[in-house]
Amino acid sequence: MRRQIPLIITFFIGTLLVVSVFIPPMESLKETFTLYFDIIAVFAFFLGGGNLLRVHLTKLSRRKQDWVYSIVTVVGFAVVLVIGLLKLGNPGGITASPTAEGSLFQTLFNSILVPLGSTMYALLAFFVASASYRAFRAKNREATILLIAAFVILLGRTPFGMMLTSWIPESFSILQIPSLAVWIMNSPNLAGQRAIMIGIGLGVVSMSIRIILGIERTYLGEEK
Repeated sequence: MRRQIPLIITFFIGTLLVVSVFIPPMESLKETFTLYFDIIAVFAFFLGGGNLLRVHLTKLSRRKQDWVYSIVTVVGFAVVLVIGLLKLGNPGGITASPTAEGSLFQTLFNSILVPLGSTMYALLAFFVASASYRAFRAKNREATILLIAAFVILLGRTPFGMMLTSWIPESFSILQIPSLAVWIMNSPNLAGQRAIMIGIGLGVVSMSIRIILGIERTYLGEEK
């Protein structure tokens, strides 16, 4: 019975939301359930924060590998949580937004998280370059087309690409490297992106149907 009740609730709510999309009079009901979902999401934040503390405090108590990083995680979580809830250093006081300009919360975000994010993206550039070197080897016809397209796009984003094909007359401007780069991004690349999105959409629909009908039950945990 403990597993049947969540399945019934999932079937009822899922079916109701699907029907509300196609029946205009039920649009207000959809908005009401969306509000309920937002309320549930707030409790999910509490569960997520509690789970984060549980995992890292357990790691600290057992001195597992890299437990020092757990200290940074727990301290950072606690400091930001206290500053955000009590709005310490906020020029507008307790009633103002925690992200107000000049607040301590916003200062911590701009001084710590933003530089860390920039550093992470800077490190990713080396991994992207390494992956591109391996992927762009002209081993077969498809890899050769990918290599040529990538080379054209890279050149089309630089002044050097314009310089190489500046001698081509305007009547054949499509043959200029910058124009070719734009065409590749707007035609073959966009077609591929839409095909991927259609596939993702079909996957979402099929998975939603499996969950609503109770075929997919992995979210309930393992059966005992």
